[in-house]
Amino acid sequence: MAKNYKTATVFGGTGFVGTQIVRELAKRDIVVKIATRVPERGYFLKPCGAVGQIVPVQCDYSDAQSVAAAIEGSDYVINCIGILFEKGGQTFERAHVEIPSAIALACGEKGVSSFIHISALGVERSESEYAKSKVKGEAAIKAAFPRAVILRPSVIFGEDDEFFNMFASLAKFLPVLPLINGGETLFQPVYVGDVADAAIAAMDQSAAQGNTYELGGPETLSFKGVYEKMFEYTGQKRILFPLPNGLAKIQATFMSILPKPPITKDQIESLKTDNVMNDGALGLADLGVNPTSLDIILPTYLTRYRRGGRFGDKMSA
Repeated sequence: MAKNYKTATVFGGTGFVGTQIVRELAKRDIVVKIATRVPERGYFLKPCGAVGQIVPVQCDYSDAQSVAAAIEGSDYVINCIGILFEKGGQTFERAHVEIPSAIALACGEKGVSSFIHISALGVERSESEYAKSKVKGEAAIKAAFPRAVILRPSVIFGEDDEFFNMFASLAKFLPVLPLINGGETLFQPVYVGDVADAAIAAMDQSAAQGNTYELGGPETLSFKGVYEKMFEYTGQKRILFPLPNGLAKIQATFMSILPKPPITKDQIESLKTDNVMNDGALGLADLGVNPTSLDIILPTYLTRYRRGGRFGDKMSA
């Protein structure tokens, strides 16, 4: 007898979080459609599943009919689309409000069982434009598809992250690293694998429908503590210099001309607000996921930044 496979459409499936989610879905015998503007970018994920199980499909995010076509026949939809800075036509309003709203509307029209949306932790407290757009997007999603599950992760770490890897890369060339906001901003870094597990757990839990979950790891670190944790595994030792927010924003203005700026004025505004879970908030444990410690994962990829490479500390032995 033929097996009755479930189908999931993943938006942003070629990104850092989306890639992990696609891999986990494939392990569970779910057919995965990766909705992307350029299907060829999703071909690298095909080996993660059986023949024909992972299917990149062309989708024009600005066309409601194209979005609906990508969702057609799916039991689940997961949206991982998000940007950290604006560039050209890529605006927060478009990425975090317009596209998620269109996806939510299509989910309702196509009878999708579960819609999971990846947002961000602490956005309801921040005055940054990034955070405001995330909150506005969540509201638009709930208005169009009230049963949507919102996941709000803290900064996400993992082998291909843009957090620890960025700071470790900067430390290779800079003798001094800035402590924006005095290095006091708090983070609760969460492992990318745990975020993927949370998304998949939420798909089939009826109790999760319509809820918002805050995803934080087991450790809370200050911005200064993030640097120190990075130094522990890279062997790098750099001077940490408190940088006033005003001066930081001036520097960020010049950096904004880069194709991929390491910091923006809006991100400096975000650093005024702690990125940690609220007391009593639903979290990973409520979805049956045990949070993974930084000390388990960071050594698997940060040691490559050691002088001499991954085994640089053993070269003199």
